[in-house]
Amino acid sequence: KEDGRVSSVSVQQLIEQISHVNKAKMIDHAGGVEEGAYEIYNCVEKIIKQDILGCETAELEGKDLSNKEESTAPEEEGFGDVLWDAHDEQEQMEAFQQASSSACELGFEKYFERLNDLVAAPAPIPPLLVSGGPGSGKSLLLSKWIQLQQKHSPNTLILYHFVGRPMSTSSESALIIKRLTLKLMQHSWLVSPLTLDPAKLLEEFPRWLEKLSARHQGSIIIIIDSIDQIQQAEKQMKWLIDPLPVNVRVIVSVNVETCPQAWRLWPTLHLDPLNSRDVKSLISAECDSANVKLTKEQEKKLERHCRSATTCNALYVTLLGKTVACVGNTGNIDETLQRCFQCQDTVSLYRLVLRSIQESLQSDKEKGLLREILCVIGVSHNGVSESELMELYPELSSAVLASLIHSLHKMCLLTYGCGLLKFQHLQAWEMVRLEYMEEGEKVISAYRQKLVEYFTMQLSRDRVTWRSADELPWLFQQQGDKQKLHKCLLNLFVSQNLYKRGHFAELLSYWQLVGKDKSSMAAEYFGSLKEYEKSCEGEESMICLADLYETLGRFLKDLGLLSQAVAPLQRSLEIRETALDPDHPRVAQSLHQLAGVYVQWKKFGNAEQLYKQALEISENAYGAEHPRVARELDALATLYQKQNKYEQAEQLRKKTFKIRQKAARRKGSLCGFALLRQRALQLEELTLGKDTPDNARTLNELGVLYYLQNNLETSELFLKRSLEMRERVLGPDHPDCAQSLNNLAALYNEKKHYDKAEELYEKALDIRRRALAPDHPSLAYTVKHLAVLYKKMGKLEKAVPLYELAVEIRQKSFGPKHPSVATALVNLAVLYCQMKKQIEALPLYERALKIYEDSFGHMHPRVGETLKNLAVLSYEGGDFEKAAELYKRAMEIKEAETLLIGGKATSRHSSSGDTFSLKSALSPNIFLEHGQR
Repeated sequence: KEDGRVSSVSVQQLIEQISHVNKAKMIDHAGGVEEGAYEIYNCVEKIIKQDILGCETAELEGKDLSNKEESTAPEEEGFGDVLWDAHDEQEQMEAFQQASSSACELGFEKYFERLNDLVAAPAPIPPLLVSGGPGSGKSLLLSKWIQLQQKHSPNTLILYHFVGRPMSTSSESALIIKRLTLKLMQHSWLVSPLTLDPAKLLEEFPRWLEKLSARHQGSIIIIIDSIDQIQQAEKQMKWLIDPLPVNVRVIVSVNVETCPQAWRLWPTLHLDPLNSRDVKSLISAECDSANVKLTKEQEKKLERHCRSATTCNALYVTLLGKTVACVGNTGNIDETLQRCFQCQDTVSLYRLVLRSIQESLQSDKEKGLLREILCVIGVSHNGVSESELMELYPELSSAVLASLIHSLHKMCLLTYGCGLLKFQHLQAWEMVRLEYMEEGEKVISAYRQKLVEYFTMQLSRDRVTWRSADELPWLFQQQGDKQKLHKCLLNLFVSQNLYKRGHFAELLSYWQLVGKDKSSMAAEYFGSLKEYEKSCEGEESMICLADLYETLGRFLKDLGLLSQAVAPLQRSLEIRETALDPDHPRVAQSLHQLAGVYVQWKKFGNAEQLYKQALEISENAYGAEHPRVARELDALATLYQKQNKYEQAEQLRKKTFKIRQKAARRKGSLCGFALLRQRALQLEELTLGKDTPDNARTLNELGVLYYLQNNLETSELFLKRSLEMRERVLGPDHPDCAQSLNNLAALYNEKKHYDKAEELYEKALDIRRRALAPDHPSLAYTVKHLAVLYKKMGKLEKAVPLYELAVEIRQKSFGPKHPSVATALVNLAVLYCQMKKQIEALPLYERALKIYEDSFGHMHPRVGETLKNLAVLSYEGGDFEKAAELYKRAMEIKEAETLLIGGKATSRHSSSGDTFSLKSALSPNIFLEHGQR
């Protein structure tokens, strides 16, 4: 605006057009284009932070979120240990919206009735086949019917999957089956371990369907559109042949020509060719939208033309209507019709559309760019983004790109999916291949090479995004370049990205192509990881390293290599304890994953111990009613069930169910950051609402969530308000106040405000000592943290009684011979060594050594660490012979551990159950490990 007024008529028209759109935002700006673009950038950034990440107005502490989120998978909030991909999910939602976007229903009522009859028919009933030619409207029919079912039958659970182009991610059978299973689990609040092995996944799906359908109060309808586009559909979808559970119905759509022979016996709903009334209404709708009026004669010609099998399907007629509407009142409609009538199928009509777009371009350069854009999208795995096209073709201006994409989108050639440009229909893709790639593999290979070079350059800049992980290995696979594929897979971040997004089957298929079996694959990953570790310096890179070790451990576990999975998970645990904190939620994650290996290995004692520690950390970090706590309880319940401890399992299951029920009421079906967003939006309600324990708990949880995001200023506000509200409602001596004090103390500790942290920890300890049992986990938590803080501040004398109390608490909780007790003893011994009280430290180390040896055997890493510390004490006491002997034993254990990492050791090297770690500071003369937490 200028002087408060709109600068032109066209701007006024634009404002009027978008003023009714609730998702539109207008920015008033008078100034240069660069400034305007900057204003928009700031506005979009603010919306992302406030509405999506739930960060209110506080800045995100200088974190580069774009890179951070690219390299990590979404939070596994809704699905426990199961890895899933937000992009795959988004793609399905967009595919459904796109399929149902047409306003024309093409006389679908008769088909709706047939589909309704299927749902109402008595079981058992085989799947229903919806068949028709390409572009006949199968996707539109199914999506419109899904909308009707969702509206009229709220108790019916509908699971859908729209298969895209062959060989795209949406057509991978393992991902489809996993996604459907996850959806079932999500709706039944069941979080259980789910195999990622493609063969087992396929084998187990009917059992999951039986089990989960029994828990659902109502019908379950599974719809898979274009199922015949899945590679080896008949083999990969063999569960369709099995008898389905009583309340389950399955509907699949296929092209008549490509339907597997065995499926043709199923009840079939065949889409008839469009009648003349439907043809007329489709073309009229397109012409009306462009204010184009056809003469009666033109309408009759169109009606006569659209009578053959290939010219009376929905896609052909829609494209025909758009072509006529594009000519508009300015061009010669009769001439255009004449050209259209020479096209006897959808592919040839698409070719005419493309040539019309080419003719509208002003220069050969633009025509060349059009070709490049379509070809590079055609050879990609899942499509290409606008920004990628701009980087691939620097000569392509944003104005030209916007204009081209507008034309291609308008004429049904391209569409968007997850921000990527891809072909809207298979026939459009086929036309581009015929038009531009007639020379075959040579041309295709050249365009693939262009994408390979682009994404390889991305990797060389240490930018591993979900895009490079999706495209690069697939492109090497298509080119048959095993050497480059192998090198790409050994980029730890590429493999991590694929695995953490649940693309396990894809990763496995790449390794099979390069001819590696499971064991050699594991050994090569270890080699790469060890090499990468040499370059890691600083906290950030160590945290990243811990993530890589965890991913490798989980991957090996899924491959069934249990003995080799332990070492990387143990290493991940040790790094996180040292780089973060022994009570950080990520440490709980490491403990949980390590326990999962032991469960599969049937080492139930070790697993129980680890799950309990993960539970304690999660309760302290999130509160007793958080889904993460439910996850640990559920894991323990499953463990007890395996040991036939049914009563204990049932008690934990009831607790889990209550937590999930409450969580479901609080957050609906939202996951991950959406949960954070919703809670942030409760802020106003909390501010205006009454003081209640529930509101105080929500404020505390918000504080913890912001703390985990490293948004410390906002976290402090919430935690303070939670504490004030709890003190008013519950009284200052209530255990819940101690939780708020504890969390605030942790925050001040993080900010290095040690005096404030000390005061709050001391208050929390005082409340918990009076209110809780002497062996309560929350009391132990505060004792440990205050002791560590005293040590950090150099107040060693004050730390001693707390470390002694930590030993007492663990002895009461676990018994005197438990590894947790040994850890507490070692912590106390390290403190005495720092105080130069070696005589007091010696018996503590010796007792800890005995416990570790009895619990884990003589060759465990914990035994080695303790032997090393005892060696130092002997050395300093002048007993050099004993020191050398102890150090030699410690080194033998270290060598055995190295063998384990290479996958050559036997399974007797199990890992410990408790969490502690020492940062090594080795030199030729000194081999004591310092910095124990």
